Amino acid sequence: MNNTFNIQRFGLLLKRKWLEFGKIYLITLAVAFGVILISYITAFWPLMNDLRGISDRILIFREFLFLGFGFLFITAVASTYFSHLGQKPKTIIDLLIPASTFEKFTAGIFFTAILTTVSFVVIFWLTDLAFVAKLRSIYSNVSKSTSYTDANGAVTVIKDNAAYFFVRNKPNLFLPLYVAPFFVTSIFLLGSIYFNKFHYIKTVLSVMVFTGLWTFIVVQAGQYLTDGRHAVEDPGRIIHDPGKNNIEWLLTLLLVVLTLVFWTITYIRLKEKEV
Repeated sequence: MNNTFNIQRFGLLLKRKWLEFGKIYLITLAVAFGVILISYITAFWPLMNDLRGISDRILIFREFLFLGFGFLFITAVASTYFSHLGQKPKTIIDLLIPASTFEKFTAGIFFTAILTTVSFVVIFWLTDLAFVAKLRSIYSNVSKSTSYTDANGAVTVIKDNAAYFFVRNKPNLFLPLYVAPFFVTSIFLLGSIYFNKFHYIKTVLSVMVFTGLWTFIVVQAGQYLTDGRHAVEDPGRIIHDPGKNNIEWLLTLLLVVLTLVFWTITYIRLKEKEV
């Protein structure tokens, strides 16, 4: 039997971890659903009896709710996954589980990066689907995208102000968004095993400090390299724009590399805990 990874042993490990981690996860998911539901009810309730129309600004709260609260949800779950290793009795129990370090690490990625992200997207999508469907049934005459041509031949498009969230924000809109949940959870998963107490607070403070230092270094380096220098342009030179897609791919690649780095450090830290 492979001592590094065995699919049957890994399946049993997931069941074992669900009994331990599932209760915390379900409670956190229920809280997340409650927050999303209350936010939608608060925003949509005044519209149910108002037949004047839908403003585009009324539904803009969904972007802030999805990104802001989604960040809090996935990071809160990730920061608690390995937190039990800071307690000696629970650490001993974890070490007695007949599974390899790699399998335990992979289970952590599954619960924190994959299951948590998918669960949040699903409950957000279902909530948005229910409320917006009701809203569109009330405003059936103004919830469709239409266009018309005026006397001068100009085409004017009237956009759908009651569009579903994942229709308004298409999944292929920005590539790094696909990698961002893995990157964010990798940081807080590392914090859950690196710190013994107050995992979330210490991880947030560490991120703020490193982000501030990195920003300071980049700004200072930019000022040093450009101070007292002037750009000389050649009128005959053709400037090639790298384009939006290239920038997105570079940012996506950077996030992937950083995610792998944080996962590697977490794996090494987990092996040190077992030693």
